[in-house]
Amino acid sequence: MAVSDTSTPPLDIFDALRYYIIKSKSDSERKGKNMQTRDILYVLCGYLCGSVLFARIFGSVFCRRDITEDSEDKNPGASNAFKYGGFLCGVLTLLCDLAKGIIPVHMYIKGSDDGEFGLALAFVMAAPVIGHILPVFYHFRGGKAIAVSFGTLLGLFPIFLMPGLILAAAFIFFSIVVKISPHYYRTIAAYGAAVVGVFLSGVPFAVSVGFLISAVTINIRLLRSTEEKEDLEVKLAWKH
Repeated sequence: MAVSDTSTPPLDIFDALRYYIIKSKSDSERKGKNMQTRDILYVLCGYLCGSVLFARIFGSVFCRRDITEDSEDKNPGASNAFKYGGFLCGVLTLLCDLAKGIIPVHMYIKGSDDGEFGLALAFVMAAPVIGHILPVFYHFRGGKAIAVSFGTLLGLFPIFLMPGLILAAAFIFFSIVVKISPHYYRTIAAYGAAVVGVFLSGVPFAVSVGFLISAVTINIRLLRSTEEKEDLEVKLAWKH
């Protein structure tokens, strides 16, 4: 007389379907939690990377002083690093400011599943910019984050080329075609125009929002600056 195995009851087709539905739901929930943790870590790391002000670091290394104190705007950026710290100080500052925008964005995109980018990408893009402007390591007194913002857009390469090209084109346009000076006003105009261009370029919404947050943060930083500002001047290239 055959004895049936009661430890593993046979599954019919409905039991099998129910098993795979429950397993699929469990896997999706686990994946969602992992992605949320990953998103938060990248945003935090991006902010901390942005909070490292390389103009101050390399200025101390090469000049034994805080070179930003020599400048009128006190900006810890690549421009003042070149001007008051010398060529090597400027080059290293520029490269590192670009890198702290490139690395977190590029690594986040590279590690994303199936090329799907949620709204978290926007905050990963904005984090290094906000970190540079409001650095936790320097009592939230940072720079203008122009080089860092270019770095975040370079981090989108080679998947998304347009945002970086649009911002570069905006700066060129307001420097050569419609000449806005001084640089303070040119920067505000360039970021404003680039935001419109990026939204119209057809890139994912998260990329556009990330650049919008960065641009607004940079322009607020410029508008709140206490540096002495020259009068706005606009010249057309075809008129002398």
